[in-house]
Amino acid sequence: MQLSVNKQIIGWSTLFQLVVSGVLLSVLWIGSANAGPVETFQFKDEATKLRFQILSKELRCPKCQNQNLADSNSKIAVDLRKNLYSLLQEGKSDQEIIDFMVYRYGDFVLYRPQLKKQTYILWFGPVVIILGFALGLIFVLRKRSKGKANEDNLSSEEQANLDDILNKK
Repeated sequence: MQLSVNKQIIGWSTLFQLVVSGVLLSVLWIGSANAGPVETFQFKDEATKLRFQILSKELRCPKCQNQNLADSNSKIAVDLRKNLYSLLQEGKSDQEIIDFMVYRYGDFVLYRPQLKKQTYILWFGPVVIILGFALGLIFVLRKRSKGKANEDNLSSEEQANLDDILNKK
């Protein structure tokens, strides 16, 4: 009896140590979150600040797969935000800034790529795939329903054979 009680105490103390260690490690891990410096830009007026916010949300970070410049913390996104700020301070229009970014980084930098010859597949590819799938599905269903209609119509000889088989049981 004494031996089983000691084993149970050892088991509980080991479990307690593991739980405490896990909690301490998770607190240390959470505390070491990587927080980058917050950029503070001084704008001439509220309209320029609003343009900066809109453009930084419309332009995609070239390094990140699906983050805009406003949400990304990558070095290239920080650099592009600084570049965007300087272009706005120079008095460039939104279209001039977008053209500059597309010239430098390609259409990937735009969340909504412009409709042109090189981007037709981006705009019309999904529609073509969905239509092709729908047409294929219609074709298969019609073919299957015609096949079932032919199976339902038995010749008189086949019907007689079927009746004989069913009557034997």
